[in-house]
Amino acid sequence: MNPPNNKIDIRSLSLEAMQEQFANRLAEGKSFRAKQVYEWLWKKSCFSFGEMSNLPKEFRNKLDENFVINHVQIHNSQFSADKTIKNSFILHDTHLIEGVLIPTPGRMTACVSSQVGCSLTCKFCATGYMERKRNLNADEIYDQVVLIDRQARENYGIPLSNIVYMGMGEPLLNYKNVLESVDKLTSEDGLNMAAKRITVSTAGIAKMIKKLGDDQVKFNLALSLHAANDEKRNTIMPINEQNSLKALAEALKYYYAKTKNPVTYEYIVFDGFNDTLKDAEELARFCKHLPCKVNIIEYNPIAFASFINAGEDKTEAFAEHLRKQGINTNIRRSRGKDIDAACGQLAIKEKEKVSV
Repeated sequence: MNPPNNKIDIRSLSLEAMQEQFANRLAEGKSFRAKQVYEWLWKKSCFSFGEMSNLPKEFRNKLDENFVINHVQIHNSQFSADKTIKNSFILHDTHLIEGVLIPTPGRMTACVSSQVGCSLTCKFCATGYMERKRNLNADEIYDQVVLIDRQARENYGIPLSNIVYMGMGEPLLNYKNVLESVDKLTSEDGLNMAAKRITVSTAGIAKMIKKLGDDQVKFNLALSLHAANDEKRNTIMPINEQNSLKALAEALKYYYAKTKNPVTYEYIVFDGFNDTLKDAEELARFCKHLPCKVNIIEYNPIAFASFINAGEDKTEAFAEHLRKQGINTNIRRSRGKDIDAACGQLAIKEKEKVSV
């Protein structure tokens, strides 16, 4: 949708559409001008026409009169004791989202959002208690990466190495824009990042997992599993009622056959819920469907739910049972818990909301 002043969002245009708009609106027939602008937007991550220094000033003024760059801005940043940085980002329509910079030895990871809020109601996730306002555009996802990369360089002198789509929202319910954002991040005409350093995490939408296979994506796929038993998974993740474990297993096997990409299963061991060796055995059986690994994730408490982590001994026994079955299993410690930046804690607090 164009702004009321009839300016066009220039980053919504393909290179070909940009050339056409330049010819129609600016009487600019030189195709290389569009190529120059496109490079400023996607290779150099430019948020202002005034910064496009190799363009004539008169042409930059015309761009400013006819087009707009609806870029994301950092609204607020919080710094954790463990050096994690949580950002609330403000969008052009005043909605807020969150994204996180996670520095660990050997990695600098950006955790980005794909929706404003979320339509899924996972009982252990703070975002699941928010209303989904809208999907993010590809450029809004791209901007989060750009801003977090700048933050990593400014604060730690290290560029981003990895990107995870594990922030607010369900990426596969914003399929087109998520894949378009990955294209902008990985293509030679964009940031030229390696697809293997990008992970998209889903709560499990079988038909869209199959579509990932059909599209032969190169990035990594993670499934937020948390129970390998339909009855238990239905309790904490209502999406499972329409996407049973059997349906997910079939979709994942199809995905693997098409891409040859192993899958990561994310699993929180909740105390008294999914923490027994029987639960571990059910997970081990689910893992036999295709090459995979399991990340056991520490639970991060939220105000809306009463779940707690299983004890360290029980968690380690759970992981060891999987390892004995030949399953590559890691226990991940949370980062940024003191600023509500850890996995499952992202939610815009009322005091942070921006009034129009």
